[in-house]
Amino acid sequence: MTDRILVVDDEKIILELTSMVLRSNGYEVLTAESGAKGLEIVERETPAVVLLDYMMPGMDGMTALRRIRERFPSTYVIMFTGKGSEEIAVELMKAGASDYILKPFSNQDLIERIDNVLRIRRIELHNKELREERERLLHEIEQWNQELARRVEQKSRELERAHAEIVQAEKLAALGHLSAGMAHEIRNPLNSINLFAQILQSGLTDDPEKSSYAAKIMKEVDRIDDLLVKLLEASKRPRFELKPVCIADVIDHVLSGFEALALAQKVRVEKNYVSVPPPILADAAEIEQIFSNLFVNSLYEMQEGGKLGIRLSHDEGTIFISVSDTGGGIPQQNLKRIFDPFFTTKTKGTGFGLSVVLRIVKTYSGRISVDSVEGKGTVFHLQLPMT
Repeated sequence: MTDRILVVDDEKIILELTSMVLRSNGYEVLTAESGAKGLEIVERETPAVVLLDYMMPGMDGMTALRRIRERFPSTYVIMFTGKGSEEIAVELMKAGASDYILKPFSNQDLIERIDNVLRIRRIELHNKELREERERLLHEIEQWNQELARRVEQKSRELERAHAEIVQAEKLAALGHLSAGMAHEIRNPLNSINLFAQILQSGLTDDPEKSSYAAKIMKEVDRIDDLLVKLLEASKRPRFELKPVCIADVIDHVLSGFEALALAQKVRVEKNYVSVPPPILADAAEIEQIFSNLFVNSLYEMQEGGKLGIRLSHDEGTIFISVSDTGGGIPQQNLKRIFDPFFTTKTKGTGFGLSVVLRIVKTYSGRISVDSVEGKGTVFHLQLPMT
């Protein structure tokens, strides 16, 4: 590609002679008789080099030089000057001139100067392209590194979550074996204790105080038996009946049972059914247990008021549910233990509620996770497959 040269000089004879010399050496030549006209041509044609006269009426060469270098850095400038002082040379180079030629000049000197500036220009522009390419590649590498770090972090979280789910499943399995044996072994002596307590009570009708002792024994026996039932529920699926169940209807039904408590505690209930999934085959009582336990926990954390949020949506294969509250949140050190049987922070509680929720969710091949910030609240995320 032929390099394009712009000659800017107010003397026509200089323009004509310079143009003739440059064209004879294979350059494409443009001309302008003033600095302002030269700037217009530079903006329109983007020449490789401008031969610019230092002394011109109107816009002088120094002003034109500074504007060209400021606005068009890929266009290099060689100055024509009839004044050969060292001060002017320094001033021109500081302003951005690539070279300067004293008038009068020889044709050979002109061509050599232009060839030299063009060679320097090609090298510098190539270096600039290499730097830009380097910056682009470094930016891409940085983006790749960030994406890789994000994926590693995501996979690490998924592995941690999967490991936690395996550990929870193993705990529930171990609890199932233990609770089945415990229930059998403990209920036999419990039945005997309860039977003898009834006999004692029937023989103490004349002594109300001692009769009340027997009643307390029977009450404690019932409490132990109730704990055994809850233990079995947390680890082993009881009798169930699969029917089409609408998740939205179950949530509405369970919420209706908590209306009075929510009102008393000044808790605002917000439902956001983004999309109502079709019925799934499930045991309605089991699905109710999930939400009963979650709502109980949320309301327990908002005894002085707050907001209970339920969000429901679905896609082609999965139902997404979130239950959120604005309570005190769960301490970070407890987050990994909340689904463990017997673990509770309540003053009164058995610690089976969330274990039952986990067991039911796993029964339906679902997933459950929790996000919590102390002082801001907790969100339980559930995913249930449609089939």
